[in-house]
Formats: sequence, structure tokens, C-alpha cells
Amino acid sequence: MQTEEALALALELADAADLVTLRRFRASDLEVRTKPDRTPVTEADSATELRLRELIAKRTEGHVVAGEEFGDDGDAEFRWIIDPIDGTKNYMRGVPIWATLIGLERAGELVVGVVSAPALGSRWWAGSGLGAFRDGQPIRVSRVQSLETAQVSYAWDTKERFDEVGDRLIALSNSSWRTRALGDFWQHVLVADGSFDVSIDPVLAYWDCAALLPIITEAGGRWSTVRGSTPQQPDSLICTNGLLHDSVLEIMR
Repeated sequence: MQTEEALALALELADAADLVTLRRFRASDLEVRTKPDRTPVTEADSATELRLRELIAKRTEGHVVAGEEFGDDGDAEFRWIIDPIDGTKNYMRGVPIWATLIGLERAGELVVGVVSAPALGSRWWAGSGLGAFRDGQPIRVSRVQSLETAQVSYAWDTKERFDEVGDRLIALSNSSWRTRALGDFWQHVLVADGSFDVSIDPVLAYWDCAALLPIITEAGGRWSTVRGSTPQQPDSLICTNGLLHDSVLEIMR
């Protein structure tokens, strides 16, 4: 499967996901349960991932899936990385900042990423060598060159969870022009389209970022963990326009 074909399929999958997620968004009878890791999951999370798995099985041969709700099928040349609803806590409270994240690996390398946020009316996507787009329009990161004029966003959870980096995030805020805590996928794709200059997630899972990385890269940005490394499966994420990355790492280290 060529990258163009894979991206077209990923966009079709996003269309299917939107039908499931929007149907149950702000439903008064939405079912929510707590997973063993004490994070919430809604019926829409499960239904969306099952629908995407079904479509991938029908439309491809030999492809596997690693999803947040139903686990990893194992290794194959093509592996889809799915977060059916990134921002479940927002979804269950009626906040429209949530998205379906669809990434595709080919031989272990991320080649396609789609972020579909239907409640916001926006979608971002990219394919390796094909560029990055928001709602069909090409996007690029900003050209801001100093933290003093940079717009920064970072995810914040509990003090206990982020105690190790909390003071550094505040120091980064004090060094920047403006800070907003948007969290989840949104802050990172806003870096990709040039709206923000820096975004940070101190803690995340692979399915939280697999779809994001091709978009950031194709938009001309740079990413790493908060430690500055670039592993295949990051456990934290800093995204920047590239020009600011070293300055951000200096503070975060």
C-alpha cells in the first residue's frame, strides 16, 4: 500500500469514526465506566475503535491494529495506531475538544497521521512526503524565533502526576509571551498549523501521539520527549516550530 492510498483510507476511517462519535456526543444516557488505570472510557470510545477495526479488516490484508481500548494485535508491515477518542474526559462532559487519532506505521515507521475533531469542525492530516493539511489547506509551523514572543500550551493534570516537571512548565510560561493549557491533541496540531509555537505533554501513551508525529514533521516542526530523545514510541511529547526547540529543552531539562 502506497502512502497516498493509505492516507485516503485513513481519511475514510476518520469519516466513519465521526459518525459514531458525534451520534453519542452530549447524549444524556451516555455510558461511562472506569478502566483499571482509573481513567474513564465511554461507550463511544469502544464503539468507535470496534468500527475502525472492522473497516480495516475489510479494506486491507495483513494489517494489524494497536488501539487504546482493545489492545495490540501484534507485529506486521502495516500497523494502525488508534485512539478512538483522545480527550475522553472532555467528551463525557460535553466539551468539544476531542478527536479520533489514526496513525499508520509501515515497517515500524509512522507514515500517515489523521486527527479528526468533528465537534470543532476541523481535521488535520499528513502523509510522509505529501505535506500536512488542515481541512484541505496546506499548513506550516510558525517562524517565531524567541520564547519571549512565543505562544505556549501544555497539558496539566494533577500536581502529583506532574510534580517532576511542574516547576519547569511554570518557568517556561514565565519565559514566554503567552501560555494556554489546551491539552490533548489540539495543542500539538495548533503548533503544526502555526497557531501555537510550543506544545508539551509531560505524560502520554503511544496512541496519544502516533497520529500527531507525521503532521508535526510534514508541517516543518520538530518533536521530542521532554528529555530530548526521539524514540519510536514516546512517553512524553514536546512539539515546536523547530526554531524554539533547543530553548524549550534547555528549560525542561
